[in-house]
Amino acid sequence: MDEIVDPWYSLQWFYPATLRGFTWEQTVFLYALLVVPLLFVARWTFRHYFNQKLPVALVKSDLKNSPLTWVRIFPELILSCVIVLILIALARPQKTNEKVEQWTEGIDIMLAIDISQSMQIEDFQPNRLEAAKNVARDFIKGRLQDRIGIVVFSGDAFSLAPLTTDYDLLNTYLNDISFDMIESRGTAIGSALAVVTNRMRESESKSKVCILLSDGDNTAGNIDPITSAELAAAYEIKMYTIIVGQEGLVPFGKDYFGRPNMVENTIDESTMRKIAKIGSGEFFRVADNEALKNVFNRIDKYERAEIKETRFKDTADYYFIYLQWALAFFILWIFLKSSFLSNILQD
Repeated sequence: MDEIVDPWYSLQWFYPATLRGFTWEQTVFLYALLVVPLLFVARWTFRHYFNQKLPVALVKSDLKNSPLTWVRIFPELILSCVIVLILIALARPQKTNEKVEQWTEGIDIMLAIDISQSMQIEDFQPNRLEAAKNVARDFIKGRLQDRIGIVVFSGDAFSLAPLTTDYDLLNTYLNDISFDMIESRGTAIGSALAVVTNRMRESESKSKVCILLSDGDNTAGNIDPITSAELAAAYEIKMYTIIVGQEGLVPFGKDYFGRPNMVENTIDESTMRKIAKIGSGEFFRVADNEALKNVFNRIDKYERAEIKETRFKDTADYYFIYLQWALAFFILWIFLKSSFLSNILQD
């Protein structure tokens, strides 16, 4: 809680912004403030009509109105201020700082992204790879304290980003992904899974997940995808596999006149299905951007650790400020009531 900077006698305590900044524990006393003006009027009326009056004979010309005659109600105003300040103090003005800390045990997630030449096909907008990068960004943005890493592969595979919670760094790596990062052509799914396993084999996380995204069969690498999947499963890595792309004629680049070249695209799901089954995960087949986004949303919901939170609530009272003001006004009222000036004004 912030320390009190202004002294109690500062007028800052009566500024509207200050009063609005308080929370009030006993608001019923704030409603009682509406009664104070009525009490003041009632007291003044009673004294006006029922106080003892002495008949004095004066010539009409000697009767004069003076603003000073209104000074006689000054002690009553001071007493009203005392009552108002006491009611404000009883309402318990407070300021509360609440801090919420969230944490989770965290999940280790590796994203294995295919960057082979066929990922340039434009059945996704703007192409398959860029669509994958976009949904990966959204996926990372929605995680809390999960360690995430990135593996890229085409004819070979390598770890682009180790497991980390630095999500800004991960986004930078995603932006840098391009088709020319790996010279060898093809699709080395087995090699990609091997790199993922190597990165996660020493992880002590209770949940280890691999999301493998590709658009074709295993056509490169020295490791069989099924063997790699079994090795990953031995390290308790759960595997989700996603095949992106449409079958049949799909746009791939443009001809001399700027028209899209249409190429025949075939997809074999069997290997990716087997990998998902071995890894106790799930296989997905997507044909457009929206379907890819929905798949990542589903995986995001599947792989959620319980989020725990601790709340720290620090409350400070400020009622004593207004009690000090009330005491000061009360002393002033006592002084005025017992003064010679007050007695003259009352007579």
